[in-house]
Amino acid sequence: MTDKPAATADRFSHDAGILAQALPYMQRYEGKTVVVKYGGHAMGDPSLGQAFARDIALLKQSKVNPIVVHGGGPQIGRMLDSMGIESKFEGGLRVTDQRTVEIVEMVLAGSINKEIVALINAEGEWAIGLCGKDGNMVFAKKAEKKYKDPTSNIERVLDLGFVGEPVEVDRTLLDLLARSEMIPVIAPVAPGRDGATYNINADTFAGAIAGSLGAKRLLFLTDVPGVLDKNGKLIPELSVRDARDLIADGTISGGMIPKVETCFEALDAGVEGVVILNGKMPHVVLVELFTEHGAGTLIVR
Repeated sequence: MTDKPAATADRFSHDAGILAQALPYMQRYEGKTVVVKYGGHAMGDPSLGQAFARDIALLKQSKVNPIVVHGGGPQIGRMLDSMGIESKFEGGLRVTDQRTVEIVEMVLAGSINKEIVALINAEGEWAIGLCGKDGNMVFAKKAEKKYKDPTSNIERVLDLGFVGEPVEVDRTLLDLLARSEMIPVIAPVAPGRDGATYNINADTFAGAIAGSLGAKRLLFLTDVPGVLDKNGKLIPELSVRDARDLIADGTISGGMIPKVETCFEALDAGVEGVVILNGKMPHVVLVELFTEHGAGTLIVR
């Protein structure tokens, strides 16, 4: 019994310290838009899913305007396998024919989207599931991807079928939902002016949404801590110029290059800052936004 008051006092002191650190950052983001790209690989653990939903709900309760854009590559792959649809690849990229894009829309705008909505709603907030088709929010065009054959060194344009890239974003619906205290959860599927349905890379889609809204932050939840230096240590912050230098000297390489280049595009579109961080770390969104040290790599102009 004698230990309980001391332990309680220590706990109060610890909690007060956390609140004192978080409050200035909560005020910084009050009334601001934060777009969170929730990746397919970060969705695999139910406990992480609940923690993510709690983070998004707490952002809304803290007067932040969160918008979730989600991927679902692994889930799409499993559904295609279960239906006996063979995935075809060109230059390492999945070709999306008419049958495949129908499955993509079913998985992204259907099962995954509604699962995330249900998780956020279970935390006491109002989330609503959408895709680029809703309210003509996003229009896409057929993506043009170039591929250089490593053996012949010949560059050719790949036909990936119904893979698209966003060309128009209408923020009317998103502004209306923000005023209605609702949390949009958006699947990266959008129509084209040609009447087709296009599957869009979720990072690119999130960048287009965040740019159209002039978001204060765009968070990319991935399966890595962020950008690492040559010694494997996390780099907390980079300017665009610094990041380009790291690409040039090989520090940023492989799959991190397109991720960082997507950050550049979002910054050019009007986002204040873009963060790459590890979505497999519980409550990483809150740690990034509401603590001094953050959790990933912030890239700014």
